[in-house]
Amino acid sequence: MKLVAAKVPVSTVWTAPDAPRDIDSPAIAAQPDVAAWAKSMDAETRLGLHGRTLTQLLFAEPVLVRSERDGWSEVVAPWQPSSQDELGYPGWVPSSHLGELPGSATAPVAIAVPTAVLQPEPGRGAVGELSFGTVLASVEHADGYTRVATPDGSAWLPDDVLRSVEEPATVEDRLRLGAQFLGLEYLWGGTSAYGLDCSGLIHTVCRVLGVRIPRDAHDQADALENIPVDDARPGDLYFFARPGKQVHHVGFVSPTGMLHASETGKRLEDEPVSDERRATLVTAARF
Repeated sequence: MKLVAAKVPVSTVWTAPDAPRDIDSPAIAAQPDVAAWAKSMDAETRLGLHGRTLTQLLFAEPVLVRSERDGWSEVVAPWQPSSQDELGYPGWVPSSHLGELPGSATAPVAIAVPTAVLQPEPGRGAVGELSFGTVLASVEHADGYTRVATPDGSAWLPDDVLRSVEEPATVEDRLRLGAQFLGLEYLWGGTSAYGLDCSGLIHTVCRVLGVRIPRDAHDQADALENIPVDDARPGDLYFFARPGKQVHHVGFVSPTGMLHASETGKRLEDEPVSDERRATLVTAARF
């Protein structure tokens, strides 16, 4: 196996090289346009992603390559713990989306706003648009900008879009960061500003706050400290499961009820927990 990194802003991870449909072409292009891809899909088309997409890699995220065939790489993502593989979340991505692991640097920073423009020089030009949750190693600071290590060398980001992942986080930080995406359409397997699923929201917010948790809801429930539902307070997590089944849904406890990416066909919302959903509320967790 070799260690590389995602060299595109968002690379969608698929169940197999033949999983993408014709409509998914923008997502698997050498220079993917995930925003256009998400915009092109209606609810029915998004439902068709079930069993096709798994998760997403963000710019400079490290991955281990297990094998390659026909322009695709079988990978595991160490930053996304999973019960499917002890090394990380497994799946397939176009090999064109992978590049060199960024050089060594210190003081990791995360993009804490929905999107940010990566610049070749402070305040000048654009290398690309990066998503919320992208974590990069910083190299230096100058005049309100931070130079970060990238798969192609280095580039710059304004300080006001960044948060040090080593900075202590509060409960309010979790809800504030998640609330930036109110109204965003649910995307199965999404971990980016262009679409999130329920566990993707939790995982990506935690990544910005320097907390590494599993990618999927059932693994999150197993890994975190479970608490009684009645003891849950804002910033904790609610987990949902049907009788005899594993956890299938998660959301942030909020003063309103729950901040969550509901399901395909709906949008990220902060709402009271309905009676129907409360009937499947099985546990809560704190971290």
